[in-house]
Amino acid sequence: MSLTSPAVESSIRGRIGCDARSGHYAVPRRYRLYLAPACPTCLEIAVTHSLLDLGDTLPVTLLPAVPDAPGGGYAALLPLYEATSHHYPGPAAAPVLSDGWTGRIVSTYVPDILHDLSVRFGGAGPELRPRGSEDEIGALALLCARDISGNAEIAGRPATGPEAGDRALHTLFAALDDLEQRLEGKQFVLGGAAPTAADVQLWVTLVQLDTVHRPHLDTVAARCVSHYPRLWDYARRLAALPAFGAHLDPAAVAAKYHARCPCPAGSPGTGTGQLG
Repeated sequence: MSLTSPAVESSIRGRIGCDARSGHYAVPRRYRLYLAPACPTCLEIAVTHSLLDLGDTLPVTLLPAVPDAPGGGYAALLPLYEATSHHYPGPAAAPVLSDGWTGRIVSTYVPDILHDLSVRFGGAGPELRPRGSEDEIGALALLCARDISGNAEIAGRPATGPEAGDRALHTLFAALDDLEQRLEGKQFVLGGAAPTAADVQLWVTLVQLDTVHRPHLDTVAARCVSHYPRLWDYARRLAALPAFGAHLDPAAVAAKYHARCPCPAGSPGTGTGQLG
């Protein structure tokens, strides 16, 4: 089951510019992030925000684990969406980057938000997008979204046929094999002494694989997911860092999941996997 954000086509896509001529530019405490603890894209933003030490610059409002407005949105966000786009086609969903000066939304598009946090707001944290690493970060993001999360979801659907399920598992395990090899002798996935945006993306993907997708795989496949010692040791090491682990909330994942799809013990968020 997917616990993702609204489709890209319904996103609001403003940007933070470099100076006042752009309209939206980085000013301490002008903007606010609205994040939902069970949403993987919100988790990626929350970890990035913490790594960049933006707590005093860009406040965060945490929303309830379970959406409380029609269509999977949040009542607290309805005024922002209505002020920004009266005929907005989607739900009032998180994540949201809002502008306190105008009372409107700057962006709901996660790649732009992540980029602008790193490039426009900066902070005291590590360089999350080192010069020259753009292609590697983009390639790893695609591998995480398509080969791991996408195929884990396909393989876990009850309606997926045997052939399609086998293809999905083959691609999933090929991606995990690749990452297991990449991490040999490395603390972080791109090497180096500090995490990058690639580590944030991969860690969130592994959290989703462990807490949401793994319980829906068949017994053999679920057991095979656990047989990647470097990969899960890497995930646990990152979870031990406050910027990562402080945002890990299996109870919120379970609450959101069960609100949509009641199912038995051992289902998402019960803490029976590699991280929990």
